[in-house]
Amino acid sequence: MRRISRVKLAWAMVFCSMVVSLVPQVVFAATPAYAGVQVLVSGNGKLSMKPGETKEVMIGLQNSGSKTWTNDGTRFVSLYTYGPKYRNSVFADLSWVKAMQPAKLSEKSVRPNDVGHIKFKLKAPQKEGTYSETFQAAAENISWIAGSQFTLTIVVAKDAPQEKTVPTATITPPSTGLSALVLLRSAKQVVAAGGESVSYTVGIKNTGSTTWLTRELRLPDIVAASTDTQTWHTSWLAANRLVANGIGEVLPGGIDFFTFAFSAPRTAGLHTVRYTLAANNTVVPEFYLDIPVEVTSNAPQIIDAPFSTPTPTSEVPVENLIDEPMLRVGVLIVDDETSWQVVVSCRGSWQLQDINGALLGEMNAGEAATAFYKQGKYWFNRGKGLETSTYALRFVPTEENAVCTVENFDRVRTRNADFADNTFRNILELRYNSAKDRTWLINELPMEQYLYGLGETSNISHMEYQKALVTAARTYAFYHWERGTKRGPEFFHITGYADDQVYRGYGHEERSPRIVQSVKDTRGAVVTYDGKTALTPYFSRSDGRTRDWSEVWYGNVPWLKSVPAPCDVGRTLWGHGVGMSALEALCQANNGKNWKDILTYFYQNVSLMKRW
Repeated sequence: MRRISRVKLAWAMVFCSMVVSLVPQVVFAATPAYAGVQVLVSGNGKLSMKPGETKEVMIGLQNSGSKTWTNDGTRFVSLYTYGPKYRNSVFADLSWVKAMQPAKLSEKSVRPNDVGHIKFKLKAPQKEGTYSETFQAAAENISWIAGSQFTLTIVVAKDAPQEKTVPTATITPPSTGLSALVLLRSAKQVVAAGGESVSYTVGIKNTGSTTWLTRELRLPDIVAASTDTQTWHTSWLAANRLVANGIGEVLPGGIDFFTFAFSAPRTAGLHTVRYTLAANNTVVPEFYLDIPVEVTSNAPQIIDAPFSTPTPTSEVPVENLIDEPMLRVGVLIVDDETSWQVVVSCRGSWQLQDINGALLGEMNAGEAATAFYKQGKYWFNRGKGLETSTYALRFVPTEENAVCTVENFDRVRTRNADFADNTFRNILELRYNSAKDRTWLINELPMEQYLYGLGETSNISHMEYQKALVTAARTYAFYHWERGTKRGPEFFHITGYADDQVYRGYGHEERSPRIVQSVKDTRGAVVTYDGKTALTPYFSRSDGRTRDWSEVWYGNVPWLKSVPAPCDVGRTLWGHGVGMSALEALCQANNGKNWKDILTYFYQNVSLMKRW
C-alpha cells in the first residue's frame, strides 16, 4: 500500500465497508485446527526492487495445527492480502490467482508438523517509495491460519541493488521430542449395543526422546466426520474431554497401560472411536488411538432413560423470595468470525428495537436482519436498505422466551465444534462498550432458561451430580447478578465462556433433557452463607484435596476451605482447585450421595435456600 494514498484509501474503505458490508465475500475465522509457525521469509521480510521489476519471494510455514494442508480441493491453502484483508495489492503480478490472492501452497499436501512453502511473484509499481505489504495464509472457506501473517517491507527505487537470489532467514522448527506407538490392545474391534458401556485396555510405547511425566488420553479437539463423539462415560471427568490418565514416569522406550471405559456410539453401524494422547500437558503429534466399534443396535432415547429419584426444591427452605432474575450473558464477541456483523432471525414474529424500547421494525417469523456497530453508530438492514441507530439494538421475540438464531455464526464451521449452537431463547442485544473497545452479542433470558443451556456437564452424567453442578452454577450466576460488577462495564453479568461458565444456548437444551430436568428439580435453589449468597467456584479435578481460598487468591472466605477428595488421589490438579471438584463430586454421586450432601461437603457451613 502506498504511503501517500494510505489515509485517503483508509477513509474510502471505511465508507465502502459501511455500504457494502452486507455483500457476501470470502470469509474466514481462525480455528485451532489451522495454525502455522513461520520458518522462512524471503529477505527476512525486507526487499529492494526497481520500478516495474518482478521478483519471486517465498514463505515457509510449519503446520502446527491438526489438519493436513492441501493445494487443491475445496479447502486449499493459499495467501491473501491482509491489513486490510481482501485488498487489491499494487504489487499484484499476472501470475497471481487474483489481485488479492497471490498463490496457493506449493506442495500437494503438508501434514501436521511438516513444512510447506508458498512462492509468488511481486511486480513493483512505477512509483518509488517504501511500501508495506501484509499477507496471511488461509484454508479456503474454512479458516485463517493462525501464526502465518507476515509483512514485507519493500523499497522501490531506481538505484535498488540487483539480486540474483533473495537471501532468506530460516528458523528451526520447534521440537517436542514426543512420539508414541500403540503396541497392545485388549480387542482389535469392539462389538456392542448402542450406548453400552465398554471397558478397554491399551499399551502405548514412548517412542520419543522425552520422558513422560504425566499422560492423559483425551477426546481430540478436532474430530473427523466419521467419528462418533457421543461416547461420554460416567467414569470420565464430566467437565472436560479427559478419558483416562497415567501415574509415574515413562522413560523413552517404555510402555504405559491405560484401562478406561467408554459408551458405544448410539446408532447401529460401523464407527471409529478416536482419542489423542497428551504427555507432559502437550498433545503427542501425529498420534491417535482409533478403536473400531461395531454397534449392533440403536440405543434407547436418552429422554426415556430412568431418572434418579429427585430431591425437590420444596425440601429447601424458602427465604427472601424474589422474582426469577433476568440474566444477561455475553455469548459472542462480534469480530472477524462473523465478518464484524450479526444476522439474526427468530422462529416466531419479532421486533427490532433500540435499548430505549423504540420500535425500529416489525419482522415476521424467519425474516432476518443484519446489524453491526461502526464509528459510533449501529447500522442495520431489515430488508429496506441500511438504516442507523444511535442506541444499541435489541432483537425481541413477540412470544416470551421464543428462540432466535444467529444465522452467520456456526461453531462447527469456525470452531470445529460438534454442534452449531447458534440458537438462543428470548432477547438478543448488539452492544458496543468502550471499556474493552469491542462489540458483544448479549443474550438476555430468565435464570432457569440459562441453566438449561449450561454446557458444563454431559446429559448422561449422574443426575445427583448434575443437580449439584447446576445449583453451584445458578449460585455463581446469581452472585454476579446481584452485584453486577464483574462484567458491568460491558453491560452484562457473565460470559458464556469458560472464564465464567460454558453456555451453549437452546441447542444444548434440546440435546440435554436430563440436565433440563435437573434444573427443574432444583429450581431457585442457591447456596448461602450467613444469609447471603455465597460465591461457589468449581473446577475439573484436584490431586486429592481441594484448596483453601487463601492458597490460591488473597483473603479468607470461610466456606471455601480445603477438603479431602479421595477419588482425585493420584491425579494432577486441573483448574484452580477452589470449591467443588467435578470429578470428586461425580464420584460421590455414583457412590450414593445426593446433590445437597455434595454441595455442603465442598462448601463448608453453608445453607441451601430457595430464592424464586
